[in-house]
Amino acid sequence: MATETFSIDKRPLRDLLRQVEAGKIQLPEFQRGWVWPWPNIASLLASVSLNYPIGTVMLLKGGGDVRFKYRPIEGAAPGEQVRPESLVLDGQQRLTSLFQSLAMDSPVDTQDERKRRVGGWFYVDMVKALDENEDREDAIRFIPSSRKVVNFRGEVLEDYSTPELEYSHRVFPLRSLFDNSWGDGFARHWGFAPEAMELWYGFRDSFLHPFELYHFPVIELGKDTPRQAVCQVFEKVNTGGVTLTVFELLTATYAADEFDLRRHWHECRTAWEAPEYAILREVSNTDFLQAVTLLATAERRRQEEEAGTDEERLPRIGCKRKDMLVLSLEDYRRYAPGVVAGFKAAAKFLRQQFVFDTRFLPYGTQLIPLAAIFALAGKEAETAGAQEKLARWYWCGVFGELYGGTTETRFNLDLPDVVEWIRGSTREPRTVTQAQFAASRLLTLRTRLSAAYKGIYALLLKAGAADWRTGEKAEVSVYFDEAMDIHHIFPQAWCQKNGHDRAVYNSIVNKTPLTARTNRIIGGHAPSEYLHRLAKAAETSPEGVEQRIRTHLADPALMRSDDFDAFFEQRRKVLQDHIAAAMGKPVVDDHVPGQRTDPDQTTAVTTAPFTN
Repeated sequence: MATETFSIDKRPLRDLLRQVEAGKIQLPEFQRGWVWPWPNIASLLASVSLNYPIGTVMLLKGGGDVRFKYRPIEGAAPGEQVRPESLVLDGQQRLTSLFQSLAMDSPVDTQDERKRRVGGWFYVDMVKALDENEDREDAIRFIPSSRKVVNFRGEVLEDYSTPELEYSHRVFPLRSLFDNSWGDGFARHWGFAPEAMELWYGFRDSFLHPFELYHFPVIELGKDTPRQAVCQVFEKVNTGGVTLTVFELLTATYAADEFDLRRHWHECRTAWEAPEYAILREVSNTDFLQAVTLLATAERRRQEEEAGTDEERLPRIGCKRKDMLVLSLEDYRRYAPGVVAGFKAAAKFLRQQFVFDTRFLPYGTQLIPLAAIFALAGKEAETAGAQEKLARWYWCGVFGELYGGTTETRFNLDLPDVVEWIRGSTREPRTVTQAQFAASRLLTLRTRLSAAYKGIYALLLKAGAADWRTGEKAEVSVYFDEAMDIHHIFPQAWCQKNGHDRAVYNSIVNKTPLTARTNRIIGGHAPSEYLHRLAKAAETSPEGVEQRIRTHLADPALMRSDDFDAFFEQRRKVLQDHIAAAMGKPVVDDHVPGQRTDPDQTTAVTTAPFTN
């Protein structure tokens, strides 16, 4: 028999508002602030007065194992010690709007149509409310906090600042909806005149009674509903809002134990604020939580293995959303310090691989398993042999282009695979064995959108690429934030003029890291011409310029002869060799001279052959 996980009933609006006021119904901390503008509230009030359905309220019954930090609905002021009986998962905007406009004896703090903060009171024009030819919504007025309507000169146009003025203008303050004394005052003000009493009774029966009789459909999840289900339900019913991150949800969960996750994350980030950790500046709080979760789940699996649990029953290593949502505060506190150190070690490792700039970081996602690997392997990852293995794994991930799209499953494999490999296992990680780089891929790498493109940039820096004008190492220019980028060796304008295929000359083979000033000297000129310009600008010999060109794995002799095809083929082979060395495995040689793969076509396209 299926277990009942929720109940459905109808509850009087008045009872719900009383529970809000008493703090029996509150909000989980992950609920965002109240944002409805006053016209939306007026529309909601009009719908209730007409007994129209306005949706359901979804609550989570309190008292279960899953605890969230909570706060009162805006405007309610229960005592600090009041623990809620239920938390609002859906219906916050409607409940807050109704509570502030009907049950709060202070101005409603809301927004106007332009989302500017405004405060005021909701009134109903009694005469308009009874006029069948009037739209009910038009009968509801939003009056400033002073209860006076003024013009741009500050002159009072309408004044409802006393009950007597309300009576005389026949406008009903909705804050008095559940207070019968206003009607008595209205009757006395008009001396119980028949016309006034007829207006009051008609207004009371057609406008006020529907509020008193209105019942809200309420769905309440049981107190034993697991956190993952609560979060999933919350996001399903809040389709109009921004998806909650795992970080926000865990922040609310840990806050129930007086732990401020947001502040702790800020403290963790300060550990890598120094310039040498600039590569980490785009690491997000979710990235951090994924690395922590990888370690927590890996330890859980290790303990089960030592206890003799069968292979098929071992808990999985993982860092998907569902894994992070069940990360206990105890585990977070245990593994977070190691992850901070792991990210710092990852930054140092990437510097050794000549990856300095987040613009040229091949995969930000690969930082997550890298940090976890360093955290788990500890000092064992510091040896020269371990660093060589890590470098092979890293470059196989980059040039195998294995970290695009959904990557959590690869994280799960990489953590145990690489750590065991570092600790002496002869089995290579699956990322290493699965990675392949085809020679023909070089012809299709044209922009920084590709991880492999960024990887080649790093390999050129690692090869010692020096600026052709200054002689300064490219890595130094990057460190001091000079305008360094990848530019064409044979300029685009020259290639177009000489009939070369754009798909060929625009590939990474014909590009290299140079400063913006050096690139301006190159301009659109032939290499044979701009080499002389560079020597003059550098105040050095042509041989000195050529020596710097060789640090870019390019042949200056072929550039001096303006032989694009021979230059392209020679540099393609050299780049291919460097990629193979980084991966520790041969490149798949599927290159056919004269053939390229057009990004807009699925068939091979033949071009002029690459011949000397």
